[in-house]
Amino acid sequence: MFKNLFRKDWAIHITITIIMFFILLTSSGITMLVILLIRRIFPQLFIQLAPVSLTFIAFLSSTIIGTGVSLFVTRHFFKPVDGIIKSQKKVANGDFSVRVTPPKSDTIITDLVDGFNTMTEELGSTEMFRNDFINNFSHEFKTPIVSIKGFAKQLQNDDISEEQKKEYISIIVNESDRLASMSSNILLLTKFENQQMVTDKTEFYLDEQIRKCILLLEKQWSRKNIEFDIDLNEIKYYSNEEMLSHVWLNILGNAIKFTPENGMVRIKCYSDGSNVTVRISDNGIGMNEKMQKHIFDKFYQGDDSHKSAGNGLGLPLAKRVVTLCGGTISVRSNENDGTTFIVRLPAEKKHDP
Repeated sequence: MFKNLFRKDWAIHITITIIMFFILLTSSGITMLVILLIRRIFPQLFIQLAPVSLTFIAFLSSTIIGTGVSLFVTRHFFKPVDGIIKSQKKVANGDFSVRVTPPKSDTIITDLVDGFNTMTEELGSTEMFRNDFINNFSHEFKTPIVSIKGFAKQLQNDDISEEQKKEYISIIVNESDRLASMSSNILLLTKFENQQMVTDKTEFYLDEQIRKCILLLEKQWSRKNIEFDIDLNEIKYYSNEEMLSHVWLNILGNAIKFTPENGMVRIKCYSDGSNVTVRISDNGIGMNEKMQKHIFDKFYQGDDSHKSAGNGLGLPLAKRVVTLCGGTISVRSNENDGTTFIVRLPAEKKHDP
């Protein structure tokens, strides 16, 4: 919309020029008409008046009439522009709900009005997203802090048992880890959102990277006695290895978290020449349509009770990295029937200089 508007700005200048030309032409015509009328209706007056005086009278008459015509034309033509100017002041004061009514006829001004309305709509959406982000961040950050403070106060009591002390200390440690994880993810997500291209690329084996990520999460999956069905083709890949590892760690961590004890996680990696596909499936509780729709939103957690650990930043982080790499990430799931994340990346190999 905006691109088309900028391409058509020359048309606006031409339109204004044509309007001014017709206004000047109308004024000149009215001047000649007044002179001819005086000459025909008042021939004696025409003879008595000096050419300069006659021209002045005619010019004054045409100026008054031409000004009236031009005011009518420009007011009718640029009325939506006046609405945009007034609306801009409201937007500057933070009101993004304002809209300008487009003209009834399809003119160049229509593009300008449509562009303005699209801009305010996008600004409104951005403002809503910003407010939601701040509210969610405040809630997620405040909860562990309140928990840490509460159990720290309990430790100040002299009448608590050693068992209670260990329990309270364990909670404080876990909530501290949660805060540290949230802070790290926010910093990483902010970094990647401000990044427009993948840098520091190296050549590595993608299948080997996924295996390393599984080993890094051994503590989590061994505790639940989860088994893995691994089918990874040997694929040499060229990208930022550290950045891409966040994708597998977050998706695998999510699969492990929602897989029941003695469950199964399946991982498949293969290439069709132009794309590399990684499928990570679990046999956990699955997701409904609403959860699938919002699973990549910041701070969104399908578990409203927050019984499971997490801060709703891992999957948005994974999606941003995949997008930076020029790939796509999607989810397929049914309630009580497991979840599958599918990552498709463009096949990249290091090109020798």
